[in-house]
Amino acid sequence: MEISSLILTIIKNWWWFILLIILYFPSKFLYLWWIRWEVWYKKQNWILLEVKPPKEILKPFKAMENVFSILWGVYDGANWRERWCEGELIKGPYWISFEIASLGGEIHFFLRVLKIHREMVEAAIYSQYPDAEISLADDYTKNVPPDIPNKDWDLYGEDYSLMREDTYPIKTYLAFFEPRGEAVTQEEKRIDSIDSLLESLTKLKPSEQFWFQIVAAPILDKDIPWKTAGEKLRDKLARRKVPPKPRSLLQEVADVIITGTPTVSPPKVEEFLPPEMKLTPGERETLAAVENKISKYGFKTWIRIIYLHKREEPYFIGNNKIVRAYLNQFLAHGLNGFVYWGPARTRIHYVFRKRRLYMRKRNQFRHYIERLPSTFPRSMEGNLPLFHIGPKGPGIRATIILNTEELATIYHLPSKVIVPTLPYVEAKKGGPPPELPTE
Repeated sequence: MEISSLILTIIKNWWWFILLIILYFPSKFLYLWWIRWEVWYKKQNWILLEVKPPKEILKPFKAMENVFSILWGVYDGANWRERWCEGELIKGPYWISFEIASLGGEIHFFLRVLKIHREMVEAAIYSQYPDAEISLADDYTKNVPPDIPNKDWDLYGEDYSLMREDTYPIKTYLAFFEPRGEAVTQEEKRIDSIDSLLESLTKLKPSEQFWFQIVAAPILDKDIPWKTAGEKLRDKLARRKVPPKPRSLLQEVADVIITGTPTVSPPKVEEFLPPEMKLTPGERETLAAVENKISKYGFKTWIRIIYLHKREEPYFIGNNKIVRAYLNQFLAHGLNGFVYWGPARTRIHYVFRKRRLYMRKRNQFRHYIERLPSTFPRSMEGNLPLFHIGPKGPGIRATIILNTEELATIYHLPSKVIVPTLPYVEAKKGGPPPELPTE
């Protein structure tokens, strides 16, 4: 009876404190949601830039990798005040969206950036592609009804992830070289992987549109420890044995007390061949690729597509797989590859199919237009655990980590414009000479 009275007295006097503990987590979530997405994010001024490539680019694909390396400089980690008082997002808030849109078969390259980053983005592109042309453009997503799907328009959308852990790289542009004789120059040997994508996009009908989006936000290892995970994977692939920790004096004394004799470590046996000499050629290539990936700048990335078509017009159902076929080029044995992420794919198989399919299409359409993370709004910043271990191994994640080399492989200006519906620069516009009189 005394115990129950004591509990009732504590509850009577301290109920407000218990209530604060219960309400802390939902209050924190709602506050961060409000200050991040309703205050900070809505203050950001986004613009869309269109990039017109020159007729032919003689520079290697390394030029586009340099562009991504320069653009990594938009990284700006938020401190405590910026996170909690101003609402700035953490783990890559300043993302850049790299997009390719086929509007009825006419292809355009776009970049959606913050207005404050415009000069930096233009300087990065012009430094590597001086013959390109960059101009401010209207958002092409505003040229269709905002309530798709509706009675006139329908859509298909999906996001893409990686088949394995993020530390395994995809096949990059370095592998896209045609093995010929030495008489052929290096520029003639290279194969541009993006040509197949542009060739498919140019065949769309006027009643069709295809939007391809790669959103990349620069990160450090302290934000998402992908390099640390890569170093562990590297040591595992190299079959490096972790040396045992030295026993403390307390452990030695405990062994003497329990067993009566000190524990003697077994003698170290030197192996004739070091572990790295036992690797197969394929294992060596995988190890080198993992080391190469973690040696470069990383971006938190989400990739998605939207395929729009008018209901009354006939269309080819295979058009919604254009990017999936394009990304298949970057799959390599022992490395990594792309796969669609099921929770975002606009296909429903079970209960309440029509209603759930409609809501998923609306979400995909909104996420594309606002360039939001794949897991929005379930995760405020689009982050899932870096490695989600399920009952059958690593799970497919919505947000992935790609480095500058991988991003340059899947998104770059074509080395030669081979499709007639891609606008390109005929001649570079030059400025007036500095000695030209102004009066």
